[in-house]
Amino acid sequence: MTALVIVGAGPRATGLLERIAANAAELLPAERPLAIHLVDPYPPGAGRIWRHDQSPLLRMNSMAEDVTMFTDERSTLEGPVRPGPSLAEWALRQEEFAPYREVADPAVRAELRTLAPTDFPTRRAQSAYLDWAFRRAVAELPTHIEVTVHRDTARRIEGPADGPQTVHLADRTLTADHVVLTLGHLDSAPHPRFATDAEFAARHGRFHLPPAYSADVAAELAGLAPGEQVVLRGLGLASVDLVALLTEGRGGRFEPTGEGPALRYLPSGREPVLHLGSRRGVPYHSKTGYRLQGPPAPLPRYFDKAAVDAVLTTGGQLELRRDFWPLMAKEIGFGHYHELFHAHPGRTALPWPEFLARYDRHGWYTPELTALIAEAVPDPADRIDVERLDHPLAGLELGTDEELQAHLRAYVTADADRRADPAHSADLGAFLALLSLFGQLPRLTASGRLTARSIAEEVDEWFFGYFSFLASGPPGFRLRQLLALSEAGVVRFLGADVRIERDEASGTWRASGATLPGHHVTATALVEAYLPKHALARTLDPVLRELHRTGRIVEEVVADPDYTHHSGLVTITPADSRLLDPALGGAPHPRRTALGPHTSLRAAAAFARPRTDAPGFRQNDAAARALLRAVGASSPGGGAHATQAEGPKISSSRSASVT
Repeated sequence: MTALVIVGAGPRATGLLERIAANAAELLPAERPLAIHLVDPYPPGAGRIWRHDQSPLLRMNSMAEDVTMFTDERSTLEGPVRPGPSLAEWALRQEEFAPYREVADPAVRAELRTLAPTDFPTRRAQSAYLDWAFRRAVAELPTHIEVTVHRDTARRIEGPADGPQTVHLADRTLTADHVVLTLGHLDSAPHPRFATDAEFAARHGRFHLPPAYSADVAAELAGLAPGEQVVLRGLGLASVDLVALLTEGRGGRFEPTGEGPALRYLPSGREPVLHLGSRRGVPYHSKTGYRLQGPPAPLPRYFDKAAVDAVLTTGGQLELRRDFWPLMAKEIGFGHYHELFHAHPGRTALPWPEFLARYDRHGWYTPELTALIAEAVPDPADRIDVERLDHPLAGLELGTDEELQAHLRAYVTADADRRADPAHSADLGAFLALLSLFGQLPRLTASGRLTARSIAEEVDEWFFGYFSFLASGPPGFRLRQLLALSEAGVVRFLGADVRIERDEASGTWRASGATLPGHHVTATALVEAYLPKHALARTLDPVLRELHRTGRIVEEVVADPDYTHHSGLVTITPADSRLLDPALGGAPHPRRTALGPHTSLRAAAAFARPRTDAPGFRQNDAAARALLRAVGASSPGGGAHATQAEGPKISSSRSASVT
């Protein structure tokens, strides 16, 4: 029996299992049995990030109807499409979707019973959905594929390229013909730039928290005293989660004011005072709380394969902002104006066919296109300004702290109002167009044509930050809560371009921002309120660390004569996600595969918005087909075993055995 070991049993592993099940009938004959071993100390399906064991205050930043683990009619795959329910559809009709099992947590059961498609679920609700999706993926495997789950940690992988691989766990070993690393979001040792603040905090008895996943550091937050002055550097999702844990999580309550959606915060008295700042100085834009009002735009139109191919065939080195961004921005604009013209025609001055014909002819930054938009869209508030969206406080200087607080509250109120109002559904059209860019983005970084500086500064830093700021923000109610916290004095805004200095004399941090020159606040605690970025050289994952130490994996490094970029990502082949192995001359290892955010195929989310032809699903399909072809063609390595007893192998048509 051939054996496949999958290290990491979270949603990416589930997606791979689903694709193995979908493609097995074509590629794996019944006479070639396959044993799949899943290795993860966390629950299969949900994994570490989406495990049930986290605060019920933590929410998803997607509506329930916008989360799916399944391919659909828009998916462009070599393998078969196998539709399945979104989180919203599953929650509404759980009993109809096999294999049904009642959710154990009564609070989650109650949430799922009343979950509306446009609600933002708790992460515990997503955990329940992922648990079911995993059990369905296992149940749909053919009977000659068996699954065993090992609630354990993989320590290292050994083995020749032409022979069985040995996967060492804490108290046993698994022998496999193929190994897949679906490790999910990983931690690294803190970047050296955080060492100075950590040493400062230790020297003065202060609190310092480097970037971390909020659910993993909830206990550490107890080190922040009531009323303590705390600087949170970052205004994205991690910051939102930390604020929730430090306010509601400490007994505070929100209540309606009776004036529309506004809230009032009733403190418990146990909250610290939170000073929030970042480079932009404003929270991420909230997610829209409505659906498209018009028909979906046919995306992509300007940043499709043909357009990217045309740029890639030009001579010389390329840059994202110069050579691709005009096409990308025009795609975003197309999504915006398609929705505006179709859903709100009374706010436009030209017929859509005429506007589109002229829009097609001009580049994004040409005066002709600027003039066309001004002619066709009379109200400037209905036009999209992709640069202004990126830096809303650029050039703004205020005179007093109260002016700063008032300005930020007005900004946040306007953003929350706009994202809740279907009259502005063109914003959702722009979001969907922005999301469509990921269909071609991995090709740019894999092409070898972008300069190292462009990949480092424009792709990995600017574009991913821009996307997160515009499209990966919190639910709207989180901004309402932030406003209430600001009114209550629990939250204070620092403004843009936040700068934090250490004062050795007082043992405190001094934080200031460019929006309020000459003003600073003093704090006894510093929290880096953003998610950690995995770096292979500092990885805490034992398998990657050992493979890196022994020179069996390659960090993606892009080098020019004047610039070298170490991305921290593990280099894999774009076609089938095989790990490149320096011991094989940099060739793909025939028995080792990797999928997920730690790899050089960027933007590979494990679950996706329905009907967006998600790149992650395409990668899962390609990897699954490559693995099944390899299994079907190879001689089994005698790998369907583990040392020590691991429980009976149970046919995947029934369930997965767990050890």
